[in-house]
Order: sequence, then structure tokens, then C-alpha cells
Amino acid sequence: MDITDTARPVDGAGISALLRSLPARPLLLGLGEARHFVAELGQLRNEIFRHLVTHEGYRSIAVESDCLMGLVVDDYVTTGTGTLDDVMRHGFSHQFGTSPANRDLVSWMRAYNDDHDDHDDKLRFHGFDGPLEYWAASPRQALTGLHDLLDGPPPGTRDTLDTLLGPDDRWSDPATVTDPSRSIGRSPDAQQLRLITDDLLALLDTQAPQLDAADRERAELYGRTAVGLLRYHHAMADPSPARIARLSALRDAMMAANLRAVADHGPALVFAHNLHLQRNRSVMSFGDQQLRMWSAGAITAARLGDRYAYLASALGTVGDDTPPADTVEGVLATLPWDTCLVDARRLARTLTAAVPRVSPDFAYFPLDPAQLDTVDGVVFVNHVPRPGTPR
Repeated sequence: MDITDTARPVDGAGISALLRSLPARPLLLGLGEARHFVAELGQLRNEIFRHLVTHEGYRSIAVESDCLMGLVVDDYVTTGTGTLDDVMRHGFSHQFGTSPANRDLVSWMRAYNDDHDDHDDKLRFHGFDGPLEYWAASPRQALTGLHDLLDGPPPGTRDTLDTLLGPDDRWSDPATVTDPSRSIGRSPDAQQLRLITDDLLALLDTQAPQLDAADRERAELYGRTAVGLLRYHHAMADPSPARIARLSALRDAMMAANLRAVADHGPALVFAHNLHLQRNRSVMSFGDQQLRMWSAGAITAARLGDRYAYLASALGTVGDDTPPADTVEGVLATLPWDTCLVDARRLARTLTAAVPRVSPDFAYFPLDPAQLDTVDGVVFVNHVPRPGTPR
């Protein structure tokens, strides 16, 4: 079986050709990770983003990291606020600040903006995950940030917020991950905070014209995050068997809301795990449960239609784990390039008998042959060392 005509090296010409083959120019181009902390994927992402900026008019990138922490990175790349070391320590969640590829990305964006004085030509950085690294954070930053950007909330509202929020550690208690009874998400204080948040968002709607663009954008981010966190904490207190699936779905819904806001800035590259960007329903094992939820990509595609495009990634040999010949990865490993960009729908018509790969690496999510026709392209990396998660 010759599949060479379905693929080409990953380069600028290939990325531009893929964009022109799509039904519409995407506002959001998703680039998925089959596994986090694969250095080769991070560097490929950087090369693709540089090409999109230089040749396709892209000015934003959104990554799977805390949306509020991402403000630190965006301030640095747009204005030079802070130092690179501080930004990498405080601007990323999930230990993504330890990634050399992320450091290279931030450095390049800062240098690009130094050379471009036009405000509309500046590059923007967005985190689009919620503040949900392993458990939910306190909604304090989002709620107080929103309050402070508004003109004339009811007297005493800030003091009321501080009282209802209480110590942050009661919101960020890691024990709530497995014990819903430890969550305060359905307490009277949390219920009152949800009502106050609704009032603050209504006030934001009435004041939107008087806010400058930057303050309005930040206030809307704070508002989305406050609502999302309070919903998440409410679900954390749910003792039912559906609890984890519900939490996963809420996380992706928060991601999707942030992606819609990113799309308002024009075309952007989105970098996150395949599970968060794919169009089909995500399925993930959690203990003895099979979690099913609609991903941020699926939710976004339902709203943007053809203005959302998605490139999945896949890996060949990872450390000493070589894909069997009858899997998608095993077939792609026969291509003559170390990295390549594959026409996924043409590949789907060719690989009618491929079987799913079973990887001993629990963190690697293989390509599902049955879902290839829902993907706009596959970025394939043939050989990578066994990745590790920073500690």
C-alpha cells in the first residue's frame, strides 16, 4: 500500500496548502498533542506558528494553560512587563513553564513585538484552560478583578465578596478531588457568590461601552472564569457517579468559551491535547469508569462550523514502544520523513483495515482509525525519546 501521496513534510508550504484546501479560512486552527511534554511537538508548533504569523496573518496563539496565569505571559509579550524567568514560573499551569519549547515561543513573541510598533500587528498570547490544574482554584482573582474594573457596584460588595470567599485554601483543598463532601461548592456562601457574580455580569453588560477594549476584554475573561469556577465547584460537591464526567465536561466548556473570545481577535493557532480539540466525543478511562464528554473543539466547531480546523498529532516509535504495522501509526511510520503532514481524510479512505494502537504509555492517546475523517490533517512525528513529565 503506497500512502506517500497522502503526506508531505511539515513545512510552511504544506501548512499554507492545507489552509487553502479547507472549505473556509479558519478563525481557529487547532494543533493537537497526542501526549504532553513531547519536545518535538512543541518545536513543530513553534515553527508552524512562526509561518502562520509571517505568511498567513495570524497574530494570536492559545495554549492549554490557566487563562488567568496567561495574562502574565500576554503582558510580557505585548509590553515587556516582568522578566522571562518570572513569566515562565508564574505564567503557565500544569508545569508547562518548564518546557523549553514554551520558553522559546515566549522569547520569540517578545522579540517580534519589539520589532513591530503597530498595535494591530502585535502578537497575543492566551491561556484558554480554566484555573483547574488538578482541582479547582478559588474564584477570588476572577471575582475581585471583575469587581474592580466596574464602575459603581453596590456599596459593600467588595467586602461581601471577601467574607463569602473566606480563605483560599477551602476552595483549593485537593481532598475534594476524591471526596465531594469536602467541597464548599454547594454551601450557602457559594450560592450567594453565584448570585453576586450574575449581578456583576449584568453590570458589565450595561457598562461595556465605557470600558476601553483592554479593560472590557479582561473584565469579560474574569466574568467567564468566575462563572466557570463556581459551576465547577458546585459539580465537585456532587456525590453521584456522574461527577467526574460532569467535571470533565465543564472544564471543556470553559475552554470553549475562552476559545470563542480568542476567535474575536482574528485567526489564532490553538495548541492543546488531542482530546480537547477533536470534533468527536472524547472518551477517557478514569479508574473503572469510561468518561464521555464533548471536547472544547467539538463545542467550538458546533458554533464556528468551517471556521474551526483541527490537526491531530500522532507519534511513531516512542522510546522503545514501536507501533504495530496494522495501526495508523505503524503505517505512517513507513513514510520517508521524520515529520510529515498527512491528509487525514484521504488516509481514512486508504486505511480501511487499520486497527487502534494499544500503547503501554498511559499518557499517549493513539489515533482512532474510525475518527480520521473528522480530522483536517495529522502531524506525525516518527521517532521521539520517551517523554517525561517535569517534577
